[in-house]
Amino acid sequence: MTIRVALVDDQQLIRAGFRMVVGSQEDMEVVAEAGDGDEALRVVPDAGADVVLMDVRMPGTDGIAACAALTEASAARVIILTTFDLDEYVVSAIKAGASGFLLKDAPPEDLLHAIRSVHAGDAVIAPSSTRRLLAKLAELPGPSDTTRFDELTEREREVLMLMARGLSNQEICAELFLAEPTVKAHVGRVLAKLGARDRVQAVVMAHQAGLIRP
Repeated sequence: MTIRVALVDDQQLIRAGFRMVVGSQEDMEVVAEAGDGDEALRVVPDAGADVVLMDVRMPGTDGIAACAALTEASAARVIILTTFDLDEYVVSAIKAGASGFLLKDAPPEDLLHAIRSVHAGDAVIAPSSTRRLLAKLAELPGPSDTTRFDELTEREREVLMLMARGLSNQEICAELFLAEPTVKAHVGRVLAKLGARDRVQAVVMAHQAGLIRP
């Protein structure tokens, strides 16, 4: 299956670099490009993009607003492109439905891994690059109702903790010595019980509820 990728950034040089990296992969193709959020809202849904690489700061509609609109109106998953100086924007972006984020100067292999992970529904918050973000999440007001976490079994809590460490399903399998279908079932039950849209939101909710400390 080919992963259809859209590039949204107001700098043509950055888009060209991403296009070169993505285009070099047999399982990926760039199906749309946009220079700002308004253009992204016009071209990305029609292109049927699976994954969108979205810059934060752009003229007109910024990346956060565009992310919220795209995730609400389509099945596209959004990876926010950011730097540590934009931690506050990343928090807002995740609340807006982003499935993950990546530093703009990340190595190509990290970019490709992020695209494949998000496309597989295996979005993660990687502690190696988000320590400051996780600290910010812990400072935010938590959900008023935390009883949903009480519904998690001991195994489901264990899976949630590993998700928060940035582990993929396969890595959780190795950590807990479980088959992948079993791990997927646990992840699905965690999301259902918490009412989370995806695993990123589940991790954010756990941080805000004080279950996880950075």
